[in-house]
Amino acid sequence: MKRISVCFLVFTFLLFLTGVVFAQNITLNILMEGVPETQIIQELLPEFEAKTGINVEFESILYSDMHSKLIPQLMSSNCQYDLLEVDNYWAGEFPAAGWLEPLDNYVKKSKFDLSKYISSTIEMTGYYDGTLYMIPMYNYAMALIYRTDLMNDTTLRAKYKEIKKKDLSFPKNLGEYVELCKFMKKYAGIDGAAMQAQRGDPIVMEWTNYLYALGGKYYDESWKASINDSNAIEATKLYIDCLKNAAPLGASSFNLDDAFRVMSQGKSFSFITYWWMLAALEDSSKSVVAGKVAVAPIPGGNGLNGGWGWAIPKNISEERKEAAWKFIEWVESFEIAKKRGLMGGAVTRYDVFKDLDVLEKYPEYEMVMQVIERSKPVPEFQYSAQMIEILGRELSLAVSGGKDTKEALDNAAKEFNDLAVEAGLQR
Repeated sequence: MKRISVCFLVFTFLLFLTGVVFAQNITLNILMEGVPETQIIQELLPEFEAKTGINVEFESILYSDMHSKLIPQLMSSNCQYDLLEVDNYWAGEFPAAGWLEPLDNYVKKSKFDLSKYISSTIEMTGYYDGTLYMIPMYNYAMALIYRTDLMNDTTLRAKYKEIKKKDLSFPKNLGEYVELCKFMKKYAGIDGAAMQAQRGDPIVMEWTNYLYALGGKYYDESWKASINDSNAIEATKLYIDCLKNAAPLGASSFNLDDAFRVMSQGKSFSFITYWWMLAALEDSSKSVVAGKVAVAPIPGGNGLNGGWGWAIPKNISEERKEAAWKFIEWVESFEIAKKRGLMGGAVTRYDVFKDLDVLEKYPEYEMVMQVIERSKPVPEFQYSAQMIEILGRELSLAVSGGKDTKEALDNAAKEFNDLAVEAGLQR
């Protein structure tokens, strides 16, 4: 009996060291956006479950439904989700409301190395008021994906030189890009730009690249709205020009899926989108332009940075918080992050981007890393979601002709200022 007891104790201790005893009977419930990254991680989950004994259940839904589904849970006495996927749009709102668990002690205790992350990703989806609330999960900085076969087409090059009196080359600024898209629409027999101008998040995401490429900002250093200055007006005019004269018919109601479908079917020259869309466009089972596309920074300047972070809700038990951190440690380890990268995932770690195996499969990652480093997010504070809603509404009115461009941006600026005052940020 003593031998059995000693063996049992030793076995129990070993299980404890591996985290199995700690995690017995725990199932982590995680709300995820229904994107390729979720599918990639889901394929790897059996490794985590075998290693820790923790079961994981993903609930995948559309992005448009996530915010409204999370808020009631975060405000409740006991959140049904044990780990959160938090968009950078909410990176100010959720910590400001006190809904997230600070992660500094978890990082310190487990010696989790934050220096491995691309600095722009940790700045965007990591800290709020000096406290770490999120670990970067995946990045969706926006870049330009374009058709290399059309850029090298001898007939198009000759026609361009005849009309423009110069050689066809990659556009140096936003104005040149819009003109190139209009040229392709007229002479290549396809649309110049696959655009997503649907009211709300789609149009804001796309338009912000135009704003940033011209050096524009949402707010100045004193948190006074600059969304209606000369840069913003010029960005909007160029955006409308491209939408009306280079995009597919009906693009004013297109979302990301619609724009991707146009590009993947070979019906567009270019696509301002998330850098990781290149992998899908290079997949011959999903795209007729595989082998004919490349990625580049937004012409003339920085593009929009975006991303998600892993976060732990404050209103769950300590045991479940520990289990959630175990998952973060595993999914963000170099081993798993590299596997995600090789499977086409949107990685956030320097060491994965520089890994020779990853670069051999995705040589464009050297360029992508520069895109992420240079990109800028939207302002992150407790009213970011409302800010995006306001801008999406006003841009949609400007695009449809329901309002003059200046009137629409002036109205957005007024409401932006109200948000900044309400948040106590404006000086």
